[in-house]
Amino acid sequence: MIKFIYMTILWHGQSCFQIIARREKNNQVLIVIDPFSEEIGLRVPKMEADILLVTHQHRDYNNIKAVSGSPFLIEGPGEYEIKEVTLQGIPAWHDNLLGKERGVNTIYTIEVEGMRLCHLGDLGQKELTADQLEKIGEVDILMIPVGGIYTISSKEAPKIMAQIEPKIIIPMHYQIPKLKIKLDGLDKFLKTMGIKSIESLPKLSIKKKDLSEEEAKIIVLKP
Repeated sequence: MIKFIYMTILWHGQSCFQIIARREKNNQVLIVIDPFSEEIGLRVPKMEADILLVTHQHRDYNNIKAVSGSPFLIEGPGEYEIKEVTLQGIPAWHDNLLGKERGVNTIYTIEVEGMRLCHLGDLGQKELTADQLEKIGEVDILMIPVGGIYTISSKEAPKIMAQIEPKIIIPMHYQIPKLKIKLDGLDKFLKTMGIKSIESLPKLSIKKKDLSEEEAKIIVLKP
């Protein structure tokens, strides 16, 4: 069996991530989540994928034509194993009224060589259900919206984080330059967490041995 060596995570704004799982023998698996349309004001970067995940069918999440390659497309709940990557789509709501306002959303878990990631998509629920938590399981890296208005806000995000108890938290879906959609800024979330300032990184490269069992760490990525 080919072993994964380390993982690189890049954020491009909103809920769009590129994940590169690097393997031995210069092999890698490319995963893209929630590619957006340039109608929202952000430039779409060049992205190639083996696996493409879409959390819900809004223009700032489902621009699948922007992703090159011939990716395996996942657009909802289910369990999958592709290129030795285990994925699970978990049903969730885009609002706190069982989808009556904004419909459905899919939470994804991604497991690669012992590291488990969770992408919450456009989660609008103020808390997760027992069934959702059981399916999510133990999480190493959590990608969570914090911008409010269309998703959970800086006030609700810590409650979700406490439910999941991840080792690393990457905030997403907040106001950044050129974004035409009005959201709360990152500063509100950091203030809620008692953080005055934090240095943002262009990417996160991590191995399983780098994961700490101590207090959860917040990592901010540059779009």
